[in-house]
Amino acid sequence: MSLPIVHYNSPILRKKGDKVTVFDAALAKLAADMLATMHDAQGIGLAAQQVGRALQLCVVDLRPVEPDFTWELDGAKPPLDLIMPIAMANPQITIVPGTEDVIFEEGCLSFPNIRGDVERPDAITVKYRDEHGVPHVLKCDGLFSRCIQHESDHLNGVLFIDRMTKKVRAAIDDAIKELARATRAAAKV
Repeated sequence: MSLPIVHYNSPILRKKGDKVTVFDAALAKLAADMLATMHDAQGIGLAAQQVGRALQLCVVDLRPVEPDFTWELDGAKPPLDLIMPIAMANPQITIVPGTEDVIFEEGCLSFPNIRGDVERPDAITVKYRDEHGVPHVLKCDGLFSRCIQHESDHLNGVLFIDRMTKKVRAAIDDAIKELARATRAAAKV
């Protein structure tokens, strides 16, 4: 079932998510609903805050994009189609030592039609549990790494606009202000 996506300036987007402690059918259903929502919106990642839940849960599916990145899941290199989509509970990210920071244009389903350059480390290791509570270790770089960092930021109340330089942010500031006005107006209805 597709869920409504929360837009910027909704307060839930700034809320740090509670740690997932129960891995049950309700969590699996939430993850499935988040995936359906993300796919309907043609996104590649979605955090629980973006569907109105302050929870340390996000979903990622990079099958629609050209895989110009590398990955290793639990010490193996399975085909992308076998590991996607991924639901991540309580992700803990470590930057790979010596990795470069890379600037890349990002978008966000909570900021429709707003994009901007964000600098992030290129390679990470992330420890997480899937929607069934099974622990995993994922090493990845490129867009895979960027997507996980973007969604993990959401889980901690950090938005991609917070990571932009002042110059990049200034270029999209009018669009952000208009979105904030529209979100406030919609909340009053």
